[in-house]
Amino acid sequence: MSTEPDRVADDTHTSPERPDVELSMTVVQYGDASDRCTVYPPGLSGVARMSTWLSADRSAFVGLDAMR
Repeated sequence: MSTEPDRVADDTHTSPERPDVELSMTVVQYGDASDRCTVYPPGLSGVARMSTWLSADRSAFVGLDAMR
């Protein structure tokens, strides 16, 4: 088993099979626990939003520029 990716993403080329995806992020700050980020596609509500969101501790997210 390897943790190395099969390939590295190249954002300089836009593939017609993979359109750009827009995401929104909401940060909830807790006084007694880690802040949490929730990422989701904008414009959804109800069940559609609940089935497409991802939440994690804020420390798990890094700026895009830091990863380039």
